[in-house]
Amino acid sequence: MHRPTARFLTSAIAAAALAHAVLTPAPALGRQQAPTTADPAAQPPESFLTQWALTRGFSLGRPRGVTVTPQGDAVLFLRSEPRSVVHSLYTYDLATGTEKVLLTAEKLLGGRDEVLTPEEKARRERMRQTSRGIVTYSLSEDGSKILVPLGSNLFLYDRATDKVSQVPVANGPVVDPRLSEPGNWIGYVKGDNLWAMPLAERLEVQLSFAADDLRTCGTSEFVAQEEMGRFEGYWFSPDETHIAYQITDHTGVERLTISDPMRPENGAQSPFYPRAGKTNATVTLVVQQLTGRKQETVKWNRDEFPYLATVRWSKNAPLTILVQNREQTRQQLLAVDHLTGKTTLLLEENDDAWLNIDQAVPAWLEDGSGFLWISDRSGEARLELRAADGSLVREVSPTGFGLRGLISLDSKNRVAYVSASAEPTESHVWRVPLDAAGTAQQLTKGAGLFGAAFGKDHSAYVLTSNTLEGEISAVVRRADGSTVGTLQSVAEKPPMVPQYELVTLGGPHHFRASIVRPRDFDPAKKYPVLLNVYGGPTAQTVTATRQGQLLKQWYADHGFIVVTADNRGTPGRDRAWEKITKNNFIDIPLDDQVAALEQLGRKFPEMDMSRVGVWGWSFGGYFTAMATMRRPDVFKCGVAGAPVCDFADYDTHYTERYLGLPDKNPKGYEACNVLTYCKDLSVPLMIVHGTADDNVYFMHALKMADALFKAGRPFEFLPLSGFTHMVPDPVVKERLESRIAGFFQKHLGSPSAR
Repeated sequence: MHRPTARFLTSAIAAAALAHAVLTPAPALGRQQAPTTADPAAQPPESFLTQWALTRGFSLGRPRGVTVTPQGDAVLFLRSEPRSVVHSLYTYDLATGTEKVLLTAEKLLGGRDEVLTPEEKARRERMRQTSRGIVTYSLSEDGSKILVPLGSNLFLYDRATDKVSQVPVANGPVVDPRLSEPGNWIGYVKGDNLWAMPLAERLEVQLSFAADDLRTCGTSEFVAQEEMGRFEGYWFSPDETHIAYQITDHTGVERLTISDPMRPENGAQSPFYPRAGKTNATVTLVVQQLTGRKQETVKWNRDEFPYLATVRWSKNAPLTILVQNREQTRQQLLAVDHLTGKTTLLLEENDDAWLNIDQAVPAWLEDGSGFLWISDRSGEARLELRAADGSLVREVSPTGFGLRGLISLDSKNRVAYVSASAEPTESHVWRVPLDAAGTAQQLTKGAGLFGAAFGKDHSAYVLTSNTLEGEISAVVRRADGSTVGTLQSVAEKPPMVPQYELVTLGGPHHFRASIVRPRDFDPAKKYPVLLNVYGGPTAQTVTATRQGQLLKQWYADHGFIVVTADNRGTPGRDRAWEKITKNNFIDIPLDDQVAALEQLGRKFPEMDMSRVGVWGWSFGGYFTAMATMRRPDVFKCGVAGAPVCDFADYDTHYTERYLGLPDKNPKGYEACNVLTYCKDLSVPLMIVHGTADDNVYFMHALKMADALFKAGRPFEFLPLSGFTHMVPDPVVKERLESRIAGFFQKHLGSPSAR
């Protein structure tokens, strides 16, 4: 459903779940943008929804992809125009405080169109990446070279000479091109085999020859990308003498067909997709000489630990891998002798529920004397310092700290920068000493979500802020905290300020909830209530950020009170809170959401609890379907976007983490299956789904629709032709939001007198 990332981040899918709110249909976008000879002043102003759709929620034009150069002399970042998804590469000079554009797609391609391969499109889907132009880049360890992939082309920029050259790659496009750390080699995958190129000669070297219809070399498998947050399939050694890469064997893995019913002449795609309880891809890790054919297979108990979750190869440290068992209740961190392939156990962890994967760790100290690790075995996430042999040196973060993730490790000064907050709706940047002497220092203040990007020498960093006051910024600072300047945003300013209120509810769980009322709120009236929900693992929806509530505010301005709550099973709290949903992740979340609604209704009498609607996307769509079918006494209508129907049809790594293997938990799978309850639907339900979705396949919506139809239950069905799990097209987004809002208006009505 989405990959687990740093604990404090709200997932892209959860963000999409929040992005469905509009009441009246807006005029056609084409008509609004067409040339006209009429007086511009006489033209009707753009609707909020049109502005929101064309600016991607007013996010286009903000800096992203921020990297501080190793010496802290400059900041690299990507930025688009306010209404364009095409990004360019910029640099900010710390000495002068000025920025300039380095590279643009238009200049690099000479006006030619950017062409994406099916493999690159699939990779971007896994990364929730819908931008175009320069969307990624690779910087050498010394900061002198920048590699920029652009469609099927590779370009190398020399910062010292300000020159750019095209890297010659023959016979087809490449996938995942990257520089080695020292920057003397480029690696990439072509034709499902791994290739490399020494920049001194610029001659291609084919490293693997095993690829065929079932095997790939150098790319990560579907579940690694979608659920583990691991997008790499090869890793250079720090000294550039060897390269490790995975060989993925898909023998026995199901292929699920995706076709476009509106364009049957285009044929179908059949990607590998392992469903719960069925065969996974087999992953092998090999280490090979860069300038020779000598190769060793990394040896670990792959029968017991089939998942290759994390691979790290750091300077002065061994190649290090994290492997998990199928149930994700056991994992081993192993040091690899790259010359022999033999492994040594550094640590092993066990958890009756499941073990989270955090791709920020292990983080090795530069001298190789130890590494940082994160574990919640004590009941909450703790940052640990471990010796080179894996033994525990000390717990670095204090108890009750609310650790969300590791941001950066400063080995020289023996400090770690982390994200943490005891308040679940916030995340702050902290400086934490690795040794017992010294105390943690909070670098950010106020309510909000804060992050940072550091250069290798930690002499400068960029502090990002998204606050409850509405500030969204990226400030460049020195190590002493002094401000150098700000990375400019050219994003359009929203036309409204959300009336956003955070609430901590009473009771044993102290649920965090949010409320958005109409700006012309009348306390003498009762308002229908809309619950915007996600409710699933790995994502929070209640955060101390104001601009993220714009669509909710627009909804509220048309006669609704919009509420959101985070139930047990979501992140941001301790282990018991997050992992209580093991074996059944709908019963407790549904009960919690109802309990939160009831508390809100008692606290705020302006909420008409007899008229509650619910909507969400992905897991939120699944939750909506379950809510309308199982609790019609609370939810009077719902809109389920891209919902999972039967988790036996969802992927192995996500589903089995929470529900276990199907043959060991049949009752849990039945309880979490929407088909179990379709016969009980008694309130209006709209199902929305993209026909080309390769995450939650379109079959989920079809199975639900089929069961509802055969049970004689009325419902609405809106297929989005050709769309995947994301819906980035502005016209379609505008029409979709209008349709959803009209549905709620029809079934919930308008505010009424008390």
